[in-house]
Amino acid sequence: MYERILVPTDGSKASQGAIKHAIDIAKQYDATIHALYVVDSGTYSSLEAGSNIVAEALRGEGEKAVEQVVSAADDAGVEVTTSVQNGTAHRGILNYTEENDCDLVVMGTHGRSGLDRYLLGSVTEKIVRSSDVPVLTVRSHEEA
Repeated sequence: MYERILVPTDGSKASQGAIKHAIDIAKQYDATIHALYVVDSGTYSSLEAGSNIVAEALRGEGEKAVEQVVSAADDAGVEVTTSVQNGTAHRGILNYTEENDCDLVVMGTHGRSGLDRYLLGSVTEKIVRSSDVPVLTVRSHEEA
């Protein structure tokens, strides 16, 4: 049923639950996990000085985040492909899903509500509304 499962990660606790679910599903279906971190450096592009430093720091965070997925998947015997890309988070996720023919997206939620959610939006919500493939959302344990 599933051959390629995308796990967008930001290295947060919310992502950890999604990683566990994705690995479990991948083991069941003998699927490959695609771990993706999108460096949303556009948010910092207005900085006159230091935007390159911020982008490099974010790229370093991204490498660590996808390595967490690799480590967990290796322990479970699941194949992983990783990618750290620049772009807007939701667009990067949707583009990656299409370009790599992923058939499931497994994402964590951050549980923002009220004004925070209204002002900041939700990457997960944008993916759920826009994705052409099924999206499994996983709440972190601290939200429950």
